[in-house]
Amino acid sequence: MRSNNPVLNRLDETGRVQARVLGVGGVETMTVDDVVVRTVGLLLVTGAAAAVSWAVVPQAAWLSAALAGSALASIALVLVISLRGITNPVPIVGYAVLQGLLLGVASRAFEQVYPGIVVQAVAGTFGVFLGMAALYRARVVRATPRLARLVIGTLLGIAVLSVVNLVSYLVTGRSGLAVYSVSGQVGWLPYAFSVVAIIAGAFSFILDFDLVERSVRDGRPRRYAWLSAFGLLTGLVFLYWQLLRLLSYLRR
Repeated sequence: MRSNNPVLNRLDETGRVQARVLGVGGVETMTVDDVVVRTVGLLLVTGAAAAVSWAVVPQAAWLSAALAGSALASIALVLVISLRGITNPVPIVGYAVLQGLLLGVASRAFEQVYPGIVVQAVAGTFGVFLGMAALYRARVVRATPRLARLVIGTLLGIAVLSVVNLVSYLVTGRSGLAVYSVSGQVGWLPYAFSVVAIIAGAFSFILDFDLVERSVRDGRPRRYAWLSAFGLLTGLVFLYWQLLRLLSYLRR
């Protein structure tokens, strides 16, 4: 079973090869606790950076750059870290800091127009994450090959369409599948796109949980817990952005 998350896919491939080369004996292997601790740590770093940028960065002039920069920087860093299988915590923590700075700027702009929206988006993000974790642990939803194909195909489509839509917005100033401004009218298409993205993002956690569980069971080296935590962070950030945007649509 492959995850939809490119970071965790890389973990699955490179970790398996290295585990065969090194062997289990003498190698400090990763545990679920290792992944949990690192994920929580990255979230705290992201939250702290967001709080700093919320307080000190002038958001009026930076909103568009923050929204566009977040998407482009996320794609670039995720590709570099995942494709190279980077397990060094320095670039991974750097990603968390960058995302926090951008999230803080954009979130403050949305909050000024729609009071309370950030708390709603944060609560929704962790609510979905914990809900999917509970469903996975109870084996109500299982990581089947059919689910994997559906989620992977949907998220690949979302990624491609998002990049095309973002480039179109930067060139023409017109919004299509996603509306990047904090105000203005929204048609039915952005609503539908956000809902599909949120559903796909939620079910992607099922595949990620399964891959982390198997990685622990197969005895992956401990440093790969950083890559697992990074993969989960990217999923949480993606889900937060989608919920924040959808909530802003609903309150216009």
